[in-house]
Amino acid sequence: MLKKILLIILFFSFAHAVDAAGLLNPEVHTEQYTQTEGLREKAGFESAPIETVVAGIISVFLGLLGIIFVILIIVAGFNWMTAAGDEAKIEKAKKLISRAIIGLIIIVAAYAITKFVFTNLPGGGGGPVVGP
Repeated sequence: MLKKILLIILFFSFAHAVDAAGLLNPEVHTEQYTQTEGLREKAGFESAPIETVVAGIISVFLGLLGIIFVILIIVAGFNWMTAAGDEAKIEKAKKLISRAIIGLIIIVAAYAITKFVFTNLPGGGGGPVVGP
């Protein structure tokens, strides 16, 4: 019960901090944008739409997850090859391979959905998921 109360207090403290910082006020965002616009131009940064940035972050995250699942398949295959006929180790490796394949399928589906959504957003992102 105490944990729930502490979580509720923490949540409302965070919400108050976000509101007090003005992060929900659109005028603050406009002012911050105009203040940093000159700095961005001097540094040579081009402003990218938020859809492109978010799509790039999601794409990188899903790519890393895909790499992790491929490594899991390789490890499971190695464990299977070195099981030396031990049925328990073989079963464990088979389960790991099947779970990793299911994870890869989920990652590929998530990537496809992300690409579809971000390329069809109205007014944004119409390019590839990963930026240049």
